Amino acid sequence: MAPRPPLKGVVDFSDHFSRVPVPVIVACLLTAAGVVAWAWQSVWVGLCFGSLTLGDAVMLVALPRLGRSYGAPHLPLLSLTALRLALALAGTVVPSAWSLPLLGLIQIILSLMAIYACWIEPTRLGVTRITLRSPRLNGCPPLRLLHISDLHIERITARERRLLRLVEELAADVIVITGDYLNLSYIHDATAQRETRDLLSQLRASDGVYAIRGTLAVDPSEVVARLLEGLNITWLRDQVASLSWHGCRLQIVGAECSYDIAADERKLRHLLDSRAEDAFTVLLYHTPDVIPVAAEAGVDLYLAGHTHGGQLRLPFFGALFTASIYWKRYEMGAYREGDTLLYVSRGLGMEGKGAPRARFLCPPEIVLFTLQGE
Repeated sequence: MAPRPPLKGVVDFSDHFSRVPVPVIVACLLTAAGVVAWAWQSVWVGLCFGSLTLGDAVMLVALPRLGRSYGAPHLPLLSLTALRLALALAGTVVPSAWSLPLLGLIQIILSLMAIYACWIEPTRLGVTRITLRSPRLNGCPPLRLLHISDLHIERITARERRLLRLVEELAADVIVITGDYLNLSYIHDATAQRETRDLLSQLRASDGVYAIRGTLAVDPSEVVARLLEGLNITWLRDQVASLSWHGCRLQIVGAECSYDIAADERKLRHLLDSRAEDAFTVLLYHTPDVIPVAAEAGVDLYLAGHTHGGQLRLPFFGALFTASIYWKRYEMGAYREGDTLLYVSRGLGMEGKGAPRARFLCPPEIVLFTLQGE
């Protein structure tokens, strides 16, 4: 059996916090407020700290009730409280007349950042536009290819409704989807599956919609089959689809993603050996982890997702986690390796189970490629 990816283990572990009883959570918040009051020798400071943690709780509990996201609030709330507590205790180390006002300002900024990350940025779906030129497309009109990745649907929210509006407005010639359709917490949820099928049924492009499966944990074959059954979407399972675009040849290679990169690379080499030499080649593989094989074979465009761009990013550093074997080397965006352009999408959705339903400095995206001759 292939080893479980480390980030998958972290996400699974986060789910344990979702089962912590509410009285225990309340006790933790009250204890933290008491520690702050003692450290600052001020009941007033403790009450202010408690009010901020109560605000965090209300903000997180309201997310599913108002249809924004559907994760458990336990781990995000405990994490925010721990960070607030650390900042409050750090403020007592350096005695200063400004330490308390500065602490208050930092705590308020933290509240605003949490609200932004949980309520605002996850719905800021935008379109990234890239033009890619190739001599293989000389003499043909530009082809508009739309890349969608990592839907991770829990329920249809404002983000998914905006996706459908953008797809209609962009009117792409080809749409490709690089997997992870359902949120990890909702893989077998009947409502999530029904709403995902409804969304997928509305994706239309004049020259077809092509899809691959994401990771094994998120996209079991039987679930993906149920989602795509009867839809006008071509599911590529280690297959090559050939298109004719005004006399130019385009081949879309859809490779299955597993936790065994070496085995996937062997299958991919076999697939790429079967393609037409004069065709513009688009590779769909859920992660960026087979880039050495793609670059060696001269794939023109390699489309991936999986990393979510880190989902939570720090200024100047970027992604804290990527779930890629290359860690930050291909965390998001465009990378040129030889003749191959790799694009790693930030995707649309967010990690599941107990992980925070939040994005920071990493808004969701779909990517519109204009493919044309030189």
